[in-house]
Amino acid sequence: MSATTGKHRVLTASVVSLVSRVLLALIFIHEGIFLVLNFETVSASMVKLGVPGIFLVPTIALQLVAGAAMAVGWQVRLAATALGLFCLMTAFSFHTNFDNRNELLHFEKDLAIAGGMFVLALSNANGGGWFRRRRIVRP
Repeated sequence: MSATTGKHRVLTASVVSLVSRVLLALIFIHEGIFLVLNFETVSASMVKLGVPGIFLVPTIALQLVAGAAMAVGWQVRLAATALGLFCLMTAFSFHTNFDNRNELLHFEKDLAIAGGMFVLALSNANGGGWFRRRRIVRP
């Protein structure tokens, strides 16, 4: 493999990693923004489901901070693990009425997203993003 081909592969992998992380992060960032904009309604809905409204602020913080961190490649392992655990908790806490096809679909999607988060956490520990440490090569 030539040096040019090797650099091209590294660049391609970096771009694919960035785009992939952003695509995964968008669902959490979008939902976090929705929760902020609809705080009162969502809080009331949570209480109706038996979840104390006090959990809404940490949920918003997790989705926005971990989503943004993952998108830019900062603390990817931690962010992806936290979001994966959040998806598992959401699936098993809120989407267990399997007689309702929509609930089953949400359950399966949460499990799939959790799996993707855990794979990302294991395969991309350094993030490959803007915050990755660069090795200085000296002649």
